[in-house]
Amino acid sequence: MYHPKTAVLPSFLLVLMGSIDCVTTVIGTLYFGAIEMNPIMAGVVSNVPLFMVLKLTATFCIAGTCLLSAKMLNSAQDKTTTSFRVGSAVVRVIYLGLVAFLVVVVANNMMVLLA
Repeated sequence: MYHPKTAVLPSFLLVLMGSIDCVTTVIGTLYFGAIEMNPIMAGVVSNVPLFMVLKLTATFCIAGTCLLSAKMLNSAQDKTTTSFRVGSAVVRVIYLGLVAFLVVVVANNMMVLLA
């Protein structure tokens, strides 16, 4: 059975971490002389509104993809199949990898701001 509350929580965490990354990056580059390390976004960071739109759009797309993946998996009729177990494991590993990556990014941003 699909439980919306448990499916939304991981996506909410991704949106929260992505938003904190966006805000700390903008504050760091505008007020503390930090440099955007992502070569794709480095050219855009000087245009703050565009940077925020791109960063938050990517964040919401990733979180939405995680939410839809969980919803699709949980709508399966037979949850005992190997493909369901593998799919669930892949979604969890990808989610945990994204959260771990964002934790490192946010921690790095905080260290730059506090230095």
